[in-house]
Amino acid sequence: MEVVRSVAEMRKRAAELREAGSVVALVPTMGALHEGHLSLVRIARELADTVVVSIFVNPAQFGPSEDLERYPRDLDRDAALAAEAGGDLVFAPAIGEIYSARYDTVVHVQRLTRRLCGAFRPGHFDGVCTVVAKLLNIVRPSLAVFGQKDAQQAAVIERMVADLDMDVEIVRGPTVREPDGLAMSSRNVYLSIEERADAAVLHEALELGRSLHATGEKDAAKVVGSMRELIEAKETTEIQYLVAVDAATLEDVSELADGTLLATAVHVGATRLIDNVVLDGAGETTVHG
Repeated sequence: MEVVRSVAEMRKRAAELREAGSVVALVPTMGALHEGHLSLVRIARELADTVVVSIFVNPAQFGPSEDLERYPRDLDRDAALAAEAGGDLVFAPAIGEIYSARYDTVVHVQRLTRRLCGAFRPGHFDGVCTVVAKLLNIVRPSLAVFGQKDAQQAAVIERMVADLDMDVEIVRGPTVREPDGLAMSSRNVYLSIEERADAAVLHEALELGRSLHATGEKDAAKVVGSMRELIEAKETTEIQYLVAVDAATLEDVSELADGTLLATAVHVGATRLIDNVVLDGAGETTVHG
């Protein structure tokens, strides 16, 4: 696996690939790769000739009280896993390569970032959009693959790409889950044994919502209320948000319909986890790792 550390070298390698007629795919990650990330690499492998996996723990998307310093980092491990999944190049720049001492630009998507995670993590999506815009400009891929688990992030990136006329296709990969339904996340390693058992309730609640809708319940407040009761019954959980929204606009809905996104962020102990489902399966396929 070739590991590229500088922006200049990545630009050079990507330009050579495009000039040779290669269809290039980018899978942006912060490392600590797990089966969820690797499923995105495999999707990219099916769609492109060359797969670039970026590994960059982006300080701009962490708040002052979040887990930047303890976020897991193991480049050798991640590069090996990326190669096994079908990656061709790892782009792993140092912070100074991405943000110079005089760096002074932010990419901001307005309406889609005001709700859900954006309401509780000020500046988070500015950091995400800025680094993704830079990665897309550096690699200039034909397509980039993001996970449905981060549904708001995917929607924000799609909006940014459309609004800024970026010549790249955004592909969403399905959420990959543990056998008990917990969505795979790099932060799952922070959970204690008790917390790990309780964390499965996120998916249980989302599946309850899906089931209630499938049996004819349309009242979003009733469905969200039932989901809330299930999550709050666990001793280690504290709900940050639990909503039924339009999957495209992320605005609240009063009635459930095809395309409604049920989304939640829950603190399980000290660890913040997110998950979602799109009703009637649109945009969401359960894959077990």
